[in-house]
Amino acid sequence: MANIVIFPGKYIQGKDELKNISKHTSNLGDKFLIIVSGSGMKRVSCIIEESFSTTDAKLTFEIFNGECSQSEIERLQKVFKENNCNVVIGIGGGKILDAAKAVAYFEDAPIVIAPTVASTDAPCSALAVIYTEEGLFDRYLVLKQNPNIVLVDTKIIVGAPARLLISGMGDALATYFEARACIKSNRKNLSNGYVTLAAEALAKLCYDTLLAEGYKAKLAVDSNVVTKAVENIVEANTLLSGLGFESAGLSAAHAIHNGFTVLKSCHHLYHGEKVAFGTIAQLVLENAPLEELQEVIDFCLSVGLPTNLSDMGIKSINKEDIMKVAEACCVEGETIHNMPFKVTPYDVYSAILTADKLGSL
Repeated sequence: MANIVIFPGKYIQGKDELKNISKHTSNLGDKFLIIVSGSGMKRVSCIIEESFSTTDAKLTFEIFNGECSQSEIERLQKVFKENNCNVVIGIGGGKILDAAKAVAYFEDAPIVIAPTVASTDAPCSALAVIYTEEGLFDRYLVLKQNPNIVLVDTKIIVGAPARLLISGMGDALATYFEARACIKSNRKNLSNGYVTLAAEALAKLCYDTLLAEGYKAKLAVDSNVVTKAVENIVEANTLLSGLGFESAGLSAAHAIHNGFTVLKSCHHLYHGEKVAFGTIAQLVLENAPLEELQEVIDFCLSVGLPTNLSDMGIKSINKEDIMKVAEACCVEGETIHNMPFKVTPYDVYSAILTADKLGSL
């Protein structure tokens, strides 16, 4: 079996870079369907129209209805066809970007992804998550390829609440440790190949960047300003973590995140916030050195990520609930089975309670 690493066609990041979108997309087509939220429309439509003002391109803006469902995807496909579009641009958060990816997939068109937050590592991936109209998980849509272009305007990113960038750091925090576990267990990655040296190196660089730049970036984004540290963290959250998870693999931290979704007390948390605590629990699960555990906990404390169950919204620990979380982590097909040893619900239960103690010291 081959070693495989996958990338977006082009990754572009910088302050005010959305102003150059016409230049970056000129080789893809000339009739653009731009999928955006109502609030996003107010913020970015003028920037995009100005960028394309000296070209002959036709722009069709369409407001996203809020859910990446099959019916919404089909509605957007209809708009795409009616306007004879040949390129899809998705601008916004995760569900808008997934809907745009899905429309481009079904219409066999190029896709441009322009995230307005850096809260997860999904923008670069060849994956879309489809939900029901009620917002329940439906299925994963595995795409033919990664996005043609990922365009990240860091001035727009710092305009979002700081908590979103911090959540992205939590998601990125797991990348190296999950990759390390998959390498030890010789598991296939999301492209059905084995891990390359490049993917391993990118995952480690992601972690090193978080430690070096995370706290500085938090301080800057608290004031809604772009600094070099912010640029580095946005790249770690979006590109390094995206390449790392897709080409190296997922293991316990994301499975533990999925387990915590069974508890209503955790529903207020962002994805990366749950993943951050899941990373601490994974390190307990694999009996990582105390120095490494403390390094991860100290990082979480410095930027404001959860380190214990109280931070996760669980103020009174019900051990039956924690076992339900552990059981959900270990269902067949979960990524926790990519760990280099057999994992049982009791193992996860024990790791979660121990992680809570360590993160409460």
